[in-house]
Amino acid sequence: AVEACALRTKSCENTRSHGGSTSPKESSTLCNRRMFELIRLLIMVCVRQRVLFLAILGAPLVWAQSPPADSAQPAPVVEDKRAYGVLPNNRTAESSLPFHALTARQKITIAAKDSFDGAVYPTAAIFSVVYQAENQNPSFGQGMKGYAQRVGAAFGDQMIGNMMTEGFAPALLHEDPRYFRLGKGSGGRRAWYAVTRIFVTPTDKNHMTFNFAEWGGNAVAVALSNAYYKDGRSADDNLVKLLIQCGTDALSNVLKEFWPDVKRRLSKKKDAPVN
Repeated sequence: AVEACALRTKSCENTRSHGGSTSPKESSTLCNRRMFELIRLLIMVCVRQRVLFLAILGAPLVWAQSPPADSAQPAPVVEDKRAYGVLPNNRTAESSLPFHALTARQKITIAAKDSFDGAVYPTAAIFSVVYQAENQNPSFGQGMKGYAQRVGAAFGDQMIGNMMTEGFAPALLHEDPRYFRLGKGSGGRRAWYAVTRIFVTPTDKNHMTFNFAEWGGNAVAVALSNAYYKDGRSADDNLVKLLIQCGTDALSNVLKEFWPDVKRRLSKKKDAPVN
């Protein structure tokens, strides 16, 4: 899908530069259609990957609604460090608790725990099956060699992205890499809050700022990935990868926001008396 986006963008640029037999108005309309197609493909990539991820989780997100109306108290403090059984949850904190800044060492420790969590390896292996079936990055080839290269690349994407956005970049920029869970309010409000955390984050002094660590860290991770991805090294390809990385982090925040609600619903079903 990334390669398709790049081809459409290059085709649009060629149309603008060479013109051909089409008039300027027709050329502009054609380019606009191709740009819309690029955006549509980007959305499809994000949705497809997240649907597969949710299938791996096996937890119905529809259960993740706000607490029952008769409960005015926010959800309990998150204690488990793995949401849905596979999603590393080391950097989730409660916004209702007093703010305490993290040291640079603590930030890097959180990033390392998320990067080398036991669930990361099977997740990379499962996604690589899909990548191989679609023949993404053809230079890797097929067979076990190609699959092994895809697994290594998928793990490298996760590890480098986590270390940059949760560890090194926040330490250098004095930003807090944690996701501060809202834990109360309507489902829509909480989902919007979770998504927008990729744009805003607190500093070490608890002042809100643009999330430079998220976008800058992912940009560095994408740039480093060009060392092991021989296909798709153009600026357009890298931009699409960056948007996918940040979009994935936004959806990860949503999953973490509602995880205690899902866990509570599952616990109620488990403890419910059998008729």
